[in-house]
Amino acid sequence: MINKAVSSFVSFIESKNGIGNKANLIRETLKEFSLTKDRSVYYCEDFAVRFSSSSTTNFGNTVISLSNLQKYDSIPFIVCLVTPNKNILYLSNTTFLKKISHSSQELRIDNIRGSLNGSDIVKEFQYISNSPANFEKLFNIHEGIGFEGNLARLVEATNNISPSGEKFDVSSAQRLKILNGIDRAIKFISSKEYSELKEDLDKKVQKYKNEIIIASFIENVNIRGRIIEYLIVGEDERLRTELIEALRKKSQRIPSLRTKNTLGDYTRIFDDYYTATDVKTKIMILSSNPKGYNIDKLLEFLSKDQSVFMFYFIGLEPNKIVSQILISMFQNDLLKSTILLNHWSGRNSRGVTQFEGSTIHQLIISPNNKIDKQESKNFLETLIKL
Repeated sequence: MINKAVSSFVSFIESKNGIGNKANLIRETLKEFSLTKDRSVYYCEDFAVRFSSSSTTNFGNTVISLSNLQKYDSIPFIVCLVTPNKNILYLSNTTFLKKISHSSQELRIDNIRGSLNGSDIVKEFQYISNSPANFEKLFNIHEGIGFEGNLARLVEATNNISPSGEKFDVSSAQRLKILNGIDRAIKFISSKEYSELKEDLDKKVQKYKNEIIIASFIENVNIRGRIIEYLIVGEDERLRTELIEALRKKSQRIPSLRTKNTLGDYTRIFDDYYTATDVKTKIMILSSNPKGYNIDKLLEFLSKDQSVFMFYFIGLEPNKIVSQILISMFQNDLLKSTILLNHWSGRNSRGVTQFEGSTIHQLIISPNNKIDKQESKNFLETLIKL
């Protein structure tokens, strides 16, 4: 989430347009803000910045090593380009990098190597200009992906490694089953099985209520989400017990969690429905965008008989669980707020999705499962064509 400190920094830098000298701008900035220096990066708890300079608005200078960027990727990382007439700001977290350019030949998932150049920073992301006016919207997207979510993409883009995944090839018969998923969802949300699934998940939340509230204070959105997800639907009881003990003791050492790399976190099979439910948390006072789903995995799942895909959103405030809702992926407001990140993904993927946090917030306060069949059909057709 972009806070007042970032807004103040942006306003200050823009007020210094025409300063034309990187060293002078750094000196002025340090007088105004309490920033700590880490090699070429200046940071505080709210943001980090790297200053660079160029005689034009185009720059290919080396900005920062990927290993050093990793330390700041959970807060807004801003590159400030000082030109003779204007100071230009770019949000430069890993989501907004095309690739890694310098000394990156050995970059792998398990070997963080290389540095990024100014030319590696995207100036437009998903048709959104990378400029201060859009920093909050862009960072909300990045928070839902994080460093780990970007690393495989950067490895692929940097070293031209063949992606491990494949696009799901939709046959004519599978297309019909996918589109019929809308009717299956409408039937399911009016069924006794829907109520049974909701009650099942609600009981799990109630059982681990205290631990969920403790976990809600964890700042890292991805770690927080994985922990709460595992408390509710994790399968290894021993690991869950270790996790509960660590949370109660407020330990800095949280057990390593390997969540399933499947479409949903929780599967239940009824006589007439094969359900997969993705568990998501929403901190009500924050504006972050929750992750959605892998589009290829969704299409493959919906091509199966009786398949129904649902979201279980848990609304959290400090020291309080606000509510839990069980919502179809086709719910009107949720569908309209779905952000397609297909351009960002690798070559052999239709991409992934996110949801606008404000929509989740409103649904938690005032839930409904209204579905527009035509809008849902148009949406699925769009996904299939990606």
